[in-house]
This record gives sequence, C-alpha cells and structure tokens, in this order.
Amino acid sequence: GAAGHVKAFPLHLVPDLVSAIDGEVLVEDPKDLRLQRLVPADARRRRPDRRPPRIRRDETLKPEILRVFNENFTVYGANKVWHQMKREGFDVARCTVRRLMKAMGLKGIIRGKPHRTTYS
Repeated sequence: GAAGHVKAFPLHLVPDLVSAIDGEVLVEDPKDLRLQRLVPADARRRRPDRRPPRIRRDETLKPEILRVFNENFTVYGANKVWHQMKREGFDVARCTVRRLMKAMGLKGIIRGKPHRTTYS
C-alpha cells in the first residue's frame, strides 16, 4: 500500500490471538511493521458488561448514596452516610462513600463555629 496506509491485520489467521484480545482490533503499521492495539473509543458504552468491576459497583452505589443523603435532609456527610448504609446492610468502605459523594458534588452541613487557630 501507499506510505502511511494502515492495513488490517488478518485476524482469522491467528485464532488464539483473537481470543486473547477478546475482539479488540489489531492493525499493522507498514512503516515499521510493529503491531498496534486499537480499542474503539466507545467500547465501554457498547459493552457495559466489560467495564471494570469498580465502575460497575460505583454505578449501583451512587443511587443508594444519593437516596440516603436526600432522606436525611441533605445534611449528612460521608461518615454519616456510610454509617447509615452499614445499618441498611451495604458492605461499602467509608473512603468509597467519600469518593463517590465528592464525584457527585454532595457535601454535608458543617455545624458550629470554625476553630480559631490564630489570635491577633
């Protein structure tokens, strides 16, 4: 082919490789004959079952965190949301609740006066 043209790698010739890469596309770069691995940009949208386990778990926990937060008048912080979820039987780490609340933009109410560290 012409310089810079990308030729498809014959996947039917290497069935072991095809099963190892699980449907992702391999192409051959004619300039230096190295193999490059190309993953479609929308692969995760097309195959949600292939997303990493943490992302799948996060998607199931986010509505529950939001529910607990709203049921408690949007005043609970990460620690209280975590304690309430534990009482309801969820097995989730406190740092996970904190991370997901931060990602969703949820903050608890800070009560009391701020501590004074400098007297001038």
